[in-house]
Amino acid sequence: MRFLSDNAASVCPEVMAALMAANTADAAYDGDALSRRLDGAFSDLFGTEVAALWVSSGTAANSLALAALVQPHQAVICHEEAHIQGDEAGAPEFYTGGAKLFLARGAGAKLDPAGIEAVASGIRNDIHQAQPAAIAITNATEYGLVYTPDEVAAIGDLAKRRGLGLHMDGARFANAVAALGASPADLTWRAGVDILSFGCVKNGGLSAEALIFFKPEQAQATRYRRKRAGHLLSKGRFAAAQILALLDDGLWLRNARAANAAAAHIANAARDRLLYEVE
Repeated sequence: MRFLSDNAASVCPEVMAALMAANTADAAYDGDALSRRLDGAFSDLFGTEVAALWVSSGTAANSLALAALVQPHQAVICHEEAHIQGDEAGAPEFYTGGAKLFLARGAGAKLDPAGIEAVASGIRNDIHQAQPAAIAITNATEYGLVYTPDEVAAIGDLAKRRGLGLHMDGARFANAVAALGASPADLTWRAGVDILSFGCVKNGGLSAEALIFFKPEQAQATRYRRKRAGHLLSKGRFAAAQILALLDDGLWLRNARAANAAAAHIANAARDRLLYEVE
């Protein structure tokens, strides 16, 4: 048995078939028929009007999301083991133009209101310190733990009280939804999330992730940032095709359930060596 990252997994057959079907001439960039379907497809999935943009990596999705929420002189509160802190080579700081990351602690890379408040209350409200403008959480976390809708809502309430945006890194959002049996809406916009990085590559995709804006007006400036960042692909229909294939007939959840079942199988064999229980 080979234990590899889900980044190294094969592409699921339905996504490969969708790529072949998309291999016909259409408008360039995001003007093609498939890209134009994304807003509607994700609006149906989340039960509210959203704007959806494709990008080619999770790092780009997270960084562009944060750039929509903070100014260069501001800051993001995130977990000290968050992907945006430890695994994106400074991309969030680069894409935001220099915004600072303030680091909080919590078991299993999960944040809670108390941990966030501990960081926020230690920041002086004066011109000499960057002021937080957003909170970033990851669901499922870097350790595979999940935030329930109530846990997200508690952080969402805190963000609202403090006037902060809330971003969710959902590289493994499908796994969280599948594990909890919760609705995508309850885990995101109903709980106060402003922008979601919707993961595809780790769930059977090839080279596309989706940025979901629950306040559609926030997407417009990001279209320019995406271009400036080099992520406006000429043949964007191939990115859109992957995402739509995963959404079609619940494939994204079937793939996630299969991955969760495999994780549970491994956990049963390695129970005494686990850092955290598989959720």
